[in-house]
Amino acid sequence: MSKFLPNKEEDYSLWYNELVKKADLAENSAVRGCMVIKPYGFSIWEKMQQTLDLMFKETGHVNAYFPLFIPKSFLSKEASHVEGFAKECAVVTHYRLKNSPDGKSVIVDPEAKLEEELIVRPTSETVIWSTYKTWIQSYRDLPLLVNQWANVVRWEMRTRLFLRTTEFLWQEGHTAHATKGQAIEETEKMLEVYATFAEEFMAMPVIKGVKTANERFAGAEETYCIEALMQDGKALQAGTSHFLGQNFAKAFDVQFTNKEGRLEHVWGTSWGVSTRLMGALIMAHSDNDGLVLPPKLAPIQVVIVPIFKNEEQLNLITQKVNTLLPLLKKSGVSVKFDDRDTQTPGFKFADYELKGVPVRIAVGPRDIEQGTAEVARRDTKEKKSYAFDDLGTIIPKLLEDIQENIYKKAIDFRNSKTIAVNTWDEFMTKIEEGGFLSAHWDGTSETEEKIKELSKATIRCIPLDSKAELGKCIYSGKESNQRVLFARAY
Repeated sequence: MSKFLPNKEEDYSLWYNELVKKADLAENSAVRGCMVIKPYGFSIWEKMQQTLDLMFKETGHVNAYFPLFIPKSFLSKEASHVEGFAKECAVVTHYRLKNSPDGKSVIVDPEAKLEEELIVRPTSETVIWSTYKTWIQSYRDLPLLVNQWANVVRWEMRTRLFLRTTEFLWQEGHTAHATKGQAIEETEKMLEVYATFAEEFMAMPVIKGVKTANERFAGAEETYCIEALMQDGKALQAGTSHFLGQNFAKAFDVQFTNKEGRLEHVWGTSWGVSTRLMGALIMAHSDNDGLVLPPKLAPIQVVIVPIFKNEEQLNLITQKVNTLLPLLKKSGVSVKFDDRDTQTPGFKFADYELKGVPVRIAVGPRDIEQGTAEVARRDTKEKKSYAFDDLGTIIPKLLEDIQENIYKKAIDFRNSKTIAVNTWDEFMTKIEEGGFLSAHWDGTSETEEKIKELSKATIRCIPLDSKAELGKCIYSGKESNQRVLFARAY
C-alpha cells in the first residue's frame, strides 16, 4: 500500500497526487479538467458538509437551491464581477443536437441557437440577487439568510484533484440586511464559523485576515479570509467571506421599505468553502504512509481487525468484539469490524493506515485468552495493549487526544515557519524556504504586483489581529505602519 507512495520530502506534488488516488479519494474523469470523487473521498466531504450545515443552521441560515444556468446579461449588471469571472466562464449557446448527415454521430443543430447565451454557474450572486428582488419588499423580510450547496464551473487549464478542477462542489451563502453594520457583522460571523470548523474539526490552524484590493472577490467591498499553511510551506486559502456593500442590490435594484417608510437598497454578503478543503485536509496532516485524518472528520474512526487462522477462532473473536461494538457506537464512535477472510491482516493494516483511520484495534486468539487487545494510533504510530473490557472508555478519550495532537503538530509547524522579515534580500532568501513571511508593505497595488512578479509570493492577508508597527516596505522602502502576510500559495 503506502510503500508505493512517493516521498513527500522529495516530490510533494507527486506525493499528493498519488495519495489522492491510492487512498481512493478521487480520480481524473473522462471529462477533461473534472474529477470523480470516489465513495471514500465523498464520505469525508459528507462529514465536512454535515458539520458545516449544522453550524450554518445554528446561526440562523436556511438552505435553498438556485439555477445552474445564468443569463449572460445578468453578469453584465455588475461591472467588476463580470470582469473577475469572464475568463473562467463556460457558455451554453445552443439547446439541441441532431444526427450528422452521415448518421454516425451527433452535431449541434445550427437552428437551435439560444436567443441569449447561458453561463454555467461560476458563482451565484447574480441569479440569487435577481431572485431577491421579488423576495424582499419590507424591513420585515430582513435579514434574509440563505445558503446553497451546489456545484460550480470555472474553466481551468491546469487542474489538480480537489485543489483546482473545472467543476467542484461547494456551499455559498448569500445574505441581505437592512444596514451596513448588520452586513459587516454577518461577514465577520461567518468567517468565525469557518475558522472554528477548520481548527476544531479539521485540526488545521488558520490565520484570519482581510484581502488586499488586488485579491478581493470581484464585486465585493471587502473580502475576509482564513489562510492555512501546508506541509510544503505553501499557503492555501481555506475559506472566504465577502462584504458586498450595496453593489449587487443596486445592480438588481433590490430595495426595501424601512421602518420610516422610505425605500433603501439592502446590504449584502456572500461566503463559501469548497472541496478544496479536502486538499487542505490531506496536505496539512498526511505522511509518507498515507492519510492522517482527524477523528472528527474520519468516516471510520476505529477499525477492528481480527487475527485468525480458522472459522472457530474468528467466531471466538467475533463474540468478544460484539460486546465492544455497541459501547463504542453508544459513545458516538464510528467503528468497523473487518472480518473479511479475503485479505490478510497485514493487507488490512496497510490499507487502513493509507486511508488514515485514526485507531486500529487488533484482536487474536491469544488476546482473547489474556483479555487484551493491541491498539495502534495513526497519528504517532504508537501501539499499546489495553484490557479489552476497558476499551469502551479508553477509545473515545484516545480519539480526543489524537484530534488535539494532530492540531498541535500542525500549529507547531506553522509557528516554526512564520517569521518576520525586514529587508528585500531577507525576504527573497526566506521565501525560498517556504512558510508565512510577515513583512511591511506600503499599501499600493503597484508594489504588491511587483513583489508578486519577482518572488512568486502573494499577500495572503492583512491579519485581523495585526497591530500598528512602524517600518519600511520591504520593496519600495516607503514608510509603513502595518505588516502583512506573504507566502507562495496554491
